[in-house]
Amino acid sequence: MKKALIITYYWPPSGGAGVQRWLKFSKYLREYGWEPIIYTPENPEYPAIDPSLMNDIPEGIQVIKHPIWEPFDIYKRLIGMKKNDRLAAGFLSEKKKPSKIQNLMVWIRGNFFIPDARMFWIKPSIRFLKCWLKENQVDAIVSTGPPHSMHLIALGLKRATGLPWLADFRDPWTRIDFYHDLRLTQWADSRHHRLEKAVLMQADRLVTVSYNWANDFKNDGSPEFKIITNGFDPADFPEPMTTKPPKFILTHIGSLNKDRNPAFLWKTLGELAQESEEFRNNLIIRFIGKTDFSAFENINENGLSACVENIDYVPHHKALELSAESAVLLLLINNTPNSMGIIPGKVFEYLATRRPLLCIGPSEGDSARIIRDLNAGELVNFGDSANLRSAILSLFDRYKKGENTITSNINRFSRKMLAGTIAAELDQLTQREVSQSSNRF
Repeated sequence: MKKALIITYYWPPSGGAGVQRWLKFSKYLREYGWEPIIYTPENPEYPAIDPSLMNDIPEGIQVIKHPIWEPFDIYKRLIGMKKNDRLAAGFLSEKKKPSKIQNLMVWIRGNFFIPDARMFWIKPSIRFLKCWLKENQVDAIVSTGPPHSMHLIALGLKRATGLPWLADFRDPWTRIDFYHDLRLTQWADSRHHRLEKAVLMQADRLVTVSYNWANDFKNDGSPEFKIITNGFDPADFPEPMTTKPPKFILTHIGSLNKDRNPAFLWKTLGELAQESEEFRNNLIIRFIGKTDFSAFENINENGLSACVENIDYVPHHKALELSAESAVLLLLINNTPNSMGIIPGKVFEYLATRRPLLCIGPSEGDSARIIRDLNAGELVNFGDSANLRSAILSLFDRYKKGENTITSNINRFSRKMLAGTIAAELDQLTQREVSQSSNRF
């Protein structure tokens, strides 16, 4: 069996979206002739912890851990957080507007921690893995980012060993939704782009998760990307729930930051609740995960506070159960320049619950494309209040009739099948390497 060294920051007990992709790929790669070997930090600063995901780690898999230093302890002291408090992912504020200290920290993060705050792990990891690889043979290297420091570790190993390298971009680098919030100097912006280009030009295979992002990279001059979307694990969904939900529950799972907060949604829901007692008595807005304070402000302004059910982070399996109990699943796309290519990982698990989706985002974006192809819910453009009202009333009517089940075939988004696609890419890389080695002799 061939071996792949997978460099990833996120690994159980990390929770959240970042851990899912390569945890699930690792679970199924052996079925396609690849043994995953995981390289991950020994003492990372994860935004969320989910010990239940330890159950998904393949039995007997080798996990190599190496200490990491991250500047988050200093940051926490400066903004008055306790050492054991967890930082919210992305640009999300749960309680108040950012302070001057927080704004300064964002500037420092963008201009000094390049490409990200895990930069201090790059050189130690290259040194450590160069020694490890002298004693342990692998057939390929995989790096997955963000954080994009993982790609720079792989770049160093590629230069030192010549091993085939697949770079997996779960999110863009210089086109990521919050890049414009980093307040970069011209020097910092230039350095981000130089490092990104080095990875794009020297990796042997480039993979990303959406069609528009692949085009964005191509337009920036990079080699061709292979598109391998995220997906769902069939083992997490033994049987879809077909019973009618107890209430008209609109559920959002995961971080809801300011860029994802659709103020016109809360306004429209508030208007419908005022107009119809039946609607008001059945409406529940359920947040599972961290939610920006701006969303709660908008909800309060529209008289919906009594309808909110706010749940902090829960284990992954529990989040899936709560999704299946919902009448509608909210897919809120970031209203940012790269919105066309955003396909949140949650969309595939939403689909696997067989509940209808309400997607707010660009109607020609990649998320909308998937939902439209599968006839899996309602699509509404940013700010389109008239169509939003119609979509909500349609979903409410389906709820009342008990028509809350999606029947489209979603097997192509199975993590097991997608792991086969990843394995095929790795097979091609290693076959090409063997061919090139033969030609040298």
